[in-house]
Amino acid sequence: MKLGEALTERAEAARRVEQLRTRINGSARYQEGELPPEDATVLMAELDQVLDNLETLIRRINRTNATVPVDDLGTLTDALARRDVLRLRHAAITAAADAAAGSGRGHLARQLRSELKMLAALPVAELRERADGLAGQLRELEVRIQRTNWEADLLD
Repeated sequence: MKLGEALTERAEAARRVEQLRTRINGSARYQEGELPPEDATVLMAELDQVLDNLETLIRRINRTNATVPVDDLGTLTDALARRDVLRLRHAAITAAADAAAGSGRGHLARQLRSELKMLAALPVAELRERADGLAGQLRELEVRIQRTNWEADLLD
């Protein structure tokens, strides 16, 4: 099995866990004289099985991520850490540019000459340019990660 397939299975298992949790909660109590919508005990057994399989899958994915190389970035785990930090950096710089530009504020323009003028404390254009560069790096890294996911075999 390829790592990409395992990641898809992990996402499906996580969705299944959430569905089962919702169904269990809906069937955990019922009114006397009525039947519950579903057998909560059977659902709990299915949940345990799905969670056990999910744990095994996550262990295998993590083991694979820790050993599979991604070009000059180190392991896949290293590439994922790089991606996470690039996302955070991009979000912070974009938010700073938006704040310096006055985005989201209701008072962008003065109504009267007597009102105080708002000034940007940061260079908005430079921040936007930097954010664009980070977005490009992020897209490139994401492609490399996805390529690796579909090329690497899942470890046991």
